[in-house]
Amino acid sequence: MVRFGYTLMTEQAGPRELVRFAAEAERAGFDFEVMSDHYFPWLDEQGHAPNAWSVLGAVTQATQRVDLMTYVTCPIMRYHPAVVAQQAATVQLLSDNRFTLGLGAGENLNEHVIGRGWPPVNIRHEMLAEAIQVIGALFDGGYVNYSGKHFRVDSAKIWDQPDLRVPVATAVSGAQSVERFAPLSDAMIAVEPRAELCQGWDAVRHGESAKIGQLPVSWDPDRGTAVRRAHEQFRWFAGGWKVNAELPGPAGFAAATQFVTEDDVAENIPCGPDVAPMVAAAKPFWEAGFTHLALVQIGGEHQDGFFEFARDRLLPALNEAAN
Repeated sequence: MVRFGYTLMTEQAGPRELVRFAAEAERAGFDFEVMSDHYFPWLDEQGHAPNAWSVLGAVTQATQRVDLMTYVTCPIMRYHPAVVAQQAATVQLLSDNRFTLGLGAGENLNEHVIGRGWPPVNIRHEMLAEAIQVIGALFDGGYVNYSGKHFRVDSAKIWDQPDLRVPVATAVSGAQSVERFAPLSDAMIAVEPRAELCQGWDAVRHGESAKIGQLPVSWDPDRGTAVRRAHEQFRWFAGGWKVNAELPGPAGFAAATQFVTEDDVAENIPCGPDVAPMVAAAKPFWEAGFTHLALVQIGGEHQDGFFEFARDRLLPALNEAAN
């Protein structure tokens, strides 16, 4: 059974609005909610970047049913993995065991702020593997000492442990990252509906586990308005993740996407008031083997109408098509 979620985009709304959106998304019938964890928006037009963990704490109290997840937190520079483990355990307690810790190797956009430079991707993957080991050891309980190539931990302990261990989901993009992170993780995260990722992940883990994808949409009663908004706020996607992970700030994304047109965006993101294009865009995910799909409604000021649309039309259509 495929579950459908809602994305709390910290890049396009402030903290109070995100907490309200979380409650509205639950009422609309979404199964789960994921939250981005950024220090910067991709583009100046998005205009926001509140602290995800503070907002998550509030979201746990504004919701009752939906599962929650970071999508994703980078535990290799801006956060030390020992701090991430403590944050995750606390959110698990506050949410009554509804939380999954989504992790990834990060983006220069968010990690450059600490002034340590930006390592190449192979080093970032080494760091992420170590970080997951540290986090897992802390979730196991007791005092943890760790001395690795990239991280050290000196007698750390999580004092407030949830009764359900926090599941860890890790972002992957190819066979190499699947091989490295599937043995260390409970679930897979990917943004492209590629069957080989799902098949490879389950093969390494010797069984099926959750695979969580994400799909941007731009709903609006007027298609032209939806396309313009998607171009204004989401044209950053055009470079692909290999490029996007390296750019240092919104000015870089603006320069890299200056020649992306509204037509380019409309070809890749379903825009407008119709259900059918959104279902068609989502279909490759469940056909590839994804078990969860989180939708992004583009535009922080255009969520309320989307919730009504999702409740009455989109979610019923998605569930009928997928399940």
